Amino acid sequence: MAEPLVIDSVVIPASDLTWVAVRASGPGGQNVNKVSSKVELRFALATTGALDAGTKRRLATLARSRIDRDGTLLIVSQKTRDQQRNLEDARDKLAALVRTALTPPTPRRPTRPTFGSKRRRLDDKRRVGEKKAARRGGDD
Repeated sequence: MAEPLVIDSVVIPASDLTWVAVRASGPGGQNVNKVSSKVELRFALATTGALDAGTKRRLATLARSRIDRDGTLLIVSQKTRDQQRNLEDARDKLAALVRTALTPPTPRRPTRPTFGSKRRRLDDKRRVGEKKAARRGGDD
């Protein structure tokens, strides 16, 4: 893989990416036992200098099931029977993950309940209480 992966002004160097072609599972006829079309793309997330710490943390959270003990992110593609198209698909998947991790989540702004919602809640509580009181019955 000669060229680096570019996502929204972030360039992931080719040295952080490695890939291996393996035999894909599923149907394929006589071709399936001869051709290695499935692609496993590995991204060295722990050691890359292309992403800042916050983006790395968000990416690790997004793809936690695909990261091994060494901090390497594994992306697998066996969508097509063509190795090169599977490699492009795996790179697109990685780019989409990184793009998602690049945008920090918007912080939650605490809000107060409105006057109307408070009144509705209290009216509902009173109604339920009256219903339960009516069930009890009274000693006359």
